[in-house]
Amino acid sequence: MALTAEIIGVGTELLLGNTVNTDARDISEGLSALGINVFFHTVVGDNPARLRLAVEIAKRRADILITTGGLGPTCDDLTKETVAECFGKKLVFNEEEAENIRSYFEKSLRRTNITENNMRQAMLPEGCTVFRNHWGTAPGCAFRGDGKHVIMLPGPPRECVSMFNNCAVPYLRELSDSEIISHSIRIFGMGESVVEDKLHDMMLALENPTLAPYAKEGEVMLRVTAKAASVEEAEALMTPVLEKVRETIGDFIYAIDEENLESVVLRILREKNLTVAVAESCTGGLLQKRITDIPGASKSFSGGVVTYADKTKTLLLGVPAELIEKEGVVSSAVAKAMAEGVKEKIGADFGIGITGVAGPDTDERGNEIGTVFVSLSAFDCTYCRELHLGADRNRIRIMAVNHALDMLRRYLTGLRME
Repeated sequence: MALTAEIIGVGTELLLGNTVNTDARDISEGLSALGINVFFHTVVGDNPARLRLAVEIAKRRADILITTGGLGPTCDDLTKETVAECFGKKLVFNEEEAENIRSYFEKSLRRTNITENNMRQAMLPEGCTVFRNHWGTAPGCAFRGDGKHVIMLPGPPRECVSMFNNCAVPYLRELSDSEIISHSIRIFGMGESVVEDKLHDMMLALENPTLAPYAKEGEVMLRVTAKAASVEEAEALMTPVLEKVRETIGDFIYAIDEENLESVVLRILREKNLTVAVAESCTGGLLQKRITDIPGASKSFSGGVVTYADKTKTLLLGVPAELIEKEGVVSSAVAKAMAEGVKEKIGADFGIGITGVAGPDTDERGNEIGTVFVSLSAFDCTYCRELHLGADRNRIRIMAVNHALDMLRRYLTGLRME
């Protein structure tokens, strides 16, 4: 029987909406990959009485309790004290962790005047497994009490997710005598409802392995998870499922176990020793940001420009003013000229051009909000997609970038462009 978990986010800032609780999302994804069911997310402010109540409720309905936040040095960081009290655990001073905190301040922050409240972070539940914080100061921990497993993680997302992946996941794996393995199938160009419809019967019929869909921003992800006595047995269980999904979804699958479209595209460009340059209008540099978010992007990304105004398209990219006047700035002709212009000006193997209407109004030629043209200038010719992406400004920009990356992916892998 699968273990169940509840995630308790601690922090008044979460309740006020000042901070988005991405920790719960990221931990839930990680737990799902381990075959652990998450049935509840709870958020509670920095209040010991309410946190105590949340913990008592979670103890009645989950095998594993995971808290995030409230491990820091300030007076409102009371998670350890409160949770330890709920399980009858004393807090004891851990000298090794105290030394780690001192070292972090001295080496990473260049500070030697460490205040006493920072050393409170070295107070940990007796007998716990300590999770050293290589990404900050507050250590996390895990312990067993009242028949439950308790994991406490820091709140800052970078620290929380890193500690979960590097410390909590190995701890949780030890709770099972089976291997739980999963693969993530990334899909672009086919909506969640269509994917679900095509795989509906298969999803319902499967028990081990399982197949579950996850809606992502602008794409779809499927996760195949198997439980077996060994990694090899788990992989063998998943192989026919992966093959069936590939057969059903086809070239809309852009990767298995890779993070996103941009990482896939950059990997292929790097393998082929090719480069790309980008010219953006309505997306305002989003494509360039997503590319340069990936370490090592400079090996394949030559550069780009944001030509938001019409005159900058002419000035920086050489798009003829008469072409803009004749065809309109939101047109296939201008998108192609942008792609060809940035490719030539920067000297890359490929050029991408994006122009469209992101709102809040239609343009002067009556193009509706969400009309976008995405172009790819390649070796043999220049391709263009005309898109109609609805009226949500953020979605328009994300989907336009996804289409640009997908066009380049398809060209690089010899797939049909439309």
